[in-house]
Amino acid sequence: MSKIPQIKTYAGLPTVTAEKMKKLDSDSSVKYGIKQEVLMENAGKALAQETLSFAFEKLKIEPKDLKAAVFCGRGNNGGDGLVCARYLKKSGCKVKIYIAAPSEKGYGELVAANILKAKEEEIEIKLADVDSLPEIEKESFLFDILIDALLGISALGKPAGAIKRLIQIMNKTGKDIVAADIPSGISPDTGHHSGVFVKASLTVTFGFAKTGLMAAHAQKNIGLLKVADIGYPKEIIEEASR
Repeated sequence: MSKIPQIKTYAGLPTVTAEKMKKLDSDSSVKYGIKQEVLMENAGKALAQETLSFAFEKLKIEPKDLKAAVFCGRGNNGGDGLVCARYLKKSGCKVKIYIAAPSEKGYGELVAANILKAKEEEIEIKLADVDSLPEIEKESFLFDILIDALLGISALGKPAGAIKRLIQIMNKTGKDIVAADIPSGISPDTGHHSGVFVKASLTVTFGFAKTGLMAAHAQKNIGLLKVADIGYPKEIIEEASR
């Protein structure tokens, strides 16, 4: 079993495992009345802001000239990406969303709601499935920057199916990739991967750095690491320290 890195703090805040992060999210809602959709909105906005800063500082591209593709999964990490796309568009960017086709149960409530909001903003959305993947691969080279919002801290096992192909497509472009919370395919607890993972230039992690992002062997895959404040109350920060 891989060990969890023992670095306890980053950016002045405690580091957390995936299990701890899920509890903090739950407690934010149950104990302190902070709705999950508010946290998602804040996360997506922060992701967009950090993407714009990175594009300007490293690529020397202003928002009005930036072409960005947001790759979204079916879960809440994908929801963060959908929100990010809206804020990128509001900043003047040209944005396109590629989202993994829904499961038989459809998308979750928050993801479905943010798909509708993206459509209201007239952002183009393409479903990623077996038929569309070849076209997505061709289109992916046309963008200046890619956002990885495919898999979050709840993902288990080796990425497969359309998600696996989207990860491979993103890496193949050689473009800079900004990861939402954690690069897809990287363990949030240990920083290890199973061979299919996003190689990010920038990782914007939400609330607290995940322990796996502290691992020495993960540094080459996470790129620059930023911790985004998404509105957790001080009580949650104190709880994370315990």
